[in-house]
Amino acid sequence: MKKVKSLVLAGLLAFAPALAMNSQALAQDNAATAAAEAAPADSAAANATAATPAPAAKVAAPPRMKPTEGIGMPRPGEITLQEQFSPTGHTARWLHDKMLLPLITIISLFVLGLMLYVMVRFRRSANPTPSKTAHNTVIEVIWTVVPVIILLVIAVPSIGLLADQYKPAPKDALTVKVTGYQWYWGYEYPDAGIPEFVSNMLPKDKAEANGEPYLLAPDNRLVLPVGRPIKLIITGADVIHSFAVPSLWVKMDAVPGRLNEKSFTIEKPGVYYGQCSELCGARHAFMPIAIEALPPAQFDQWVLSQGGKLAGATAAPAGEMGPQQGSVLPGPPAENAGTSTL
Repeated sequence: MKKVKSLVLAGLLAFAPALAMNSQALAQDNAATAAAEAAPADSAAANATAATPAPAAKVAAPPRMKPTEGIGMPRPGEITLQEQFSPTGHTARWLHDKMLLPLITIISLFVLGLMLYVMVRFRRSANPTPSKTAHNTVIEVIWTVVPVIILLVIAVPSIGLLADQYKPAPKDALTVKVTGYQWYWGYEYPDAGIPEFVSNMLPKDKAEANGEPYLLAPDNRLVLPVGRPIKLIITGADVIHSFAVPSLWVKMDAVPGRLNEKSFTIEKPGVYYGQCSELCGARHAFMPIAIEALPPAQFDQWVLSQGGKLAGATAAPAGEMGPQQGSVLPGPPAENAGTSTL
């Protein structure tokens, strides 16, 4: 018996280390399984915490600017070009008012005087025997050379104006895409990350309530900064439209399938009105344009209020969009729109 007990005890002592190692491995496996089961819950809790950012302050849009008579709109009884608020517009109005109109007036009066003189001096009763003179070299040289000189004088500033009108925008210009639809406008700010919103004409009662001219006032304006180069990428979605704002010397056709470019700089804050200037269908007369030119700081505020980002990569905080983003108001009343369709 003693020998049997000794053999059993020796066997237990021989296998004791292996049993101890198996127990430790089993304990480690159980701990790993428990940790794996707890990990998803901890990860979900961490993700939930990360996905819930702290509430950010909302950026309010600047108040809607009131129009000023004489800025960006025609004046009652005005017979000349609208007052200009862009460098190109100043050049164009100077060429029109200071050069072309005086030349036209002088030439018209000169020709009228010649006609009256000829009618009196060479009438039949005063000249019973007509002159046989067929040529006068001096007169022919004068009436050939003088018009050439006049045309050259006009050509120099005219060519400069044409070059300025189609000069490419600088690299730091704000890019805005303008799309003409039947019968409203769409505006998109790719640089600022603001998606397209549409601009419809206000009904008469709402335009008058806002203190704006009827047929020129839309619900959503094209908001642009003052003193910063602007590049408009203009196209049409259906038929040919024309984006025109006379007081900024801006006019460019919106052609489907083509991207036309127009660059300019606004010199003064204000509301500048325009209209579609290409016959585009039954409601062509009800496609107004309104550019609201804001000082740079207010324009940045407007961009952030629309959920956009500034040039320095400053994004808008999480919050409500401004009143313009995505706003769609009905078009003009049916009695004003006509009944014909394209």
